[in-house]
Amino acid sequence: MVEAFAVASGKGGTGKTTTTVALGMALADEYDVTVVDADTGMANLLFHTGLTDADTTLHDLLVADRDPDVTVADAVYDRFGMSVVPCGTSLAAFEDADPDRLREVVAELAADTDVLLLDSPAALGSKSAVLPVVLADRVVVVLQPTIPALSDGLKVQEYAHSYGTGTAGVVFNKVHDPEAAAGVAEKTERYFDGPTLANVPDADAARAARRAGEPLLAHAPDSEAARAYREAARKLDVRSGESDAVADRFRSAVIPDSP
Repeated sequence: MVEAFAVASGKGGTGKTTTTVALGMALADEYDVTVVDADTGMANLLFHTGLTDADTTLHDLLVADRDPDVTVADAVYDRFGMSVVPCGTSLAAFEDADPDRLREVVAELAADTDVLLLDSPAALGSKSAVLPVVLADRVVVVLQPTIPALSDGLKVQEYAHSYGTGTAGVVFNKVHDPEAAAGVAEKTERYFDGPTLANVPDADAARAARRAGEPLLAHAPDSEAARAYREAARKLDVRSGESDAVADRFRSAVIPDSP
């Protein structure tokens, strides 16, 4: 079985990578989970998982002159109970990367996992940015609990739906005022297809975890934010798909040049 989720937001600074890794760790209690940094221009996953010294990254798999001896398995690292595929931070490597090649990489990863989490770029302004949303079965939308943020998230959902990608749910992150967040969440239920998965409080623990190069659930497992992410994972209804069929869909996906 396998289901691919794109974790997306529509803007930067929402805690998307923190959310991706936290969901991955929580889901790994029950599933084989693979987390991919599909934000090839502004990679952050390596900082959250202690992989800043990774020898091989996603960039190495996407370049046209890829070393034939480099395999997808070389870019997969066992971290915190998950398989993690980091992306490098080199601007030159980003410019040399061909986003179309991500289809084959994700297809190969799908053959050996239950859940794929694609940490997506913040905006939808380029081919490399929209690719994870187009490839995924469903999208998890990460927002701060404000009306403008809802508008950004709805654009992500609209774009996802135009390519047949469903909505798995919404995670409200960096919540300062739970009562205000509850009001925004009530509006969310009207406009988003998926449920509100969690209201994650703004937490110093999340910032400390990033500085330590660890996922929040490893660094501060008993924190209120960690508990909220575990609740989000419990609410996420993972659906099984045939690995071969999913892989074939990835390989044949038609990717637009821009939204």
